[in-house]
Amino acid sequence: MTDPWAFLRRPRETPPKQPPARRLRHWHEYERVAADAGCRAQAERCMECAIPWCHSHCPVHNLIPDWNALVTEGDWRAAWEQLESTNNFPELTGRLCPAPCEDACTLRLAEAPVTIRAIELAIAERAFAAGWVQPQPATATDDGGSERSRRQVAVVGSGPAGLACAQQLARAGYRVTVYERDAQPGGLLRYGIPDFRLEKGVLDRRVAQMQAEGVAFRTGVAVGTDLDAEALRRSVDALVLANGCAEPRDIAPPGRELGGVHFALDYLTQQNRRLGGEAVPTAGRIDAHGRDVVVIGGGDTGGDCVGTAIRQGARSVVQIQYHAAPPHHGDVLQHWPQPVPELASNDHDAEGNRRLWGWETVGFEGDEGRVAGVRLQRLRWAEGDDGRPRREPVPGHDRTLPAQLVLVAIGYRHPEHAGAIADLHTALTGRGLIAADDRDYRTSRDKVFACGDARRGQSLIVWAIREGRQCAAAVDRWLAGGTDLPRV
Repeated sequence: MTDPWAFLRRPRETPPKQPPARRLRHWHEYERVAADAGCRAQAERCMECAIPWCHSHCPVHNLIPDWNALVTEGDWRAAWEQLESTNNFPELTGRLCPAPCEDACTLRLAEAPVTIRAIELAIAERAFAAGWVQPQPATATDDGGSERSRRQVAVVGSGPAGLACAQQLARAGYRVTVYERDAQPGGLLRYGIPDFRLEKGVLDRRVAQMQAEGVAFRTGVAVGTDLDAEALRRSVDALVLANGCAEPRDIAPPGRELGGVHFALDYLTQQNRRLGGEAVPTAGRIDAHGRDVVVIGGGDTGGDCVGTAIRQGARSVVQIQYHAAPPHHGDVLQHWPQPVPELASNDHDAEGNRRLWGWETVGFEGDEGRVAGVRLQRLRWAEGDDGRPRREPVPGHDRTLPAQLVLVAIGYRHPEHAGAIADLHTALTGRGLIAADDRDYRTSRDKVFACGDARRGQSLIVWAIREGRQCAAAVDRWLAGGTDLPRV
């Protein structure tokens, strides 16, 4: 620590972003990677706490104070090695993770946590630019004298959990094949996340590294449809289901069947296919251009829909959330080290989005079979007899918004049960997730493991990476009788 008082002397400063007037003209990332000097100044604000809550609240347990200290000393190579030791894809979490580590930073108590996510991204991008990110294929020593190299592992799904699991197993010496039903690997990273948050070249360079490490990708193959899942299970030594949690939650007010009401993922996937050069039939195209758009749901997926609609040239965009608006300043002491519910403007508000809090969608109005409006009911939130918050309609407070395109973005229930899960007859939890614990990740079927959102439920990218890493260690332990792969 070169300046032990930096956390008092320096304010929190995040990397710059392109102003809305410029970034709305393109689909590229608009948040800049922090400059070296800015990173060093912000890393120096780290207090090097005796008990680093940031470390314990990071699902992959990144060694945050350690690489902050190395950045302040200008030792970027060592900082990269520390970061890479716990996180397979820091260039992805540095862009997409909501940073629970920053919520748990001790400086969050002063409302100015260290810019951990920005520093992480800067370390990763510097590593790629310097050529430090190289393939790490297994050696004869790594795989126990070629014993592991005779074992085959199939991974179904190429989202962050599947990619992390595949990379760890390949580096341990296994012959790994990843099966992906879409035309390109990446899962939701490629088809669900807009380019203004994650340009796909970032994903492509990581996939290329994994291929150089021996991971084989079979794209355009839907296991359970194009390829019999049970036959695949019998042909390999282990099968990992990392097929995500893509069954969307729905609403059922009158008029839900009208044309122009779509699930968020259908909309985002289609736009990403178009940007990626894949053919999208004109007849089924979902386009916000010149339309009033209503997005139902206030999470990250809803925000992605908002940003996409605005860039497509929507006439207006309104985002509906049935929760009451949080306070402008939450009680940090009441919530820390967990996230503090606070109302703050976001990037899409600056781009022209309008958010409505505390309204429930109660119906859709139509015109010649297509949606024309959204009926809303004002809600009042109160504590029920069981102590839990309960919503009640406010009589006489309703409204109708014009809408020619409605996007339902209220989350995902469970993985799709048709296909691989149905073929394998794996046991499911009461929530419809694949039944497997987070110790051995084994399902009810012999040789079959599950990880990521398919097992855990809809969650953060950093949790998916953690699950993939832990599942790889579990597979290695089961096949080889022991493992040197890290649990996290």
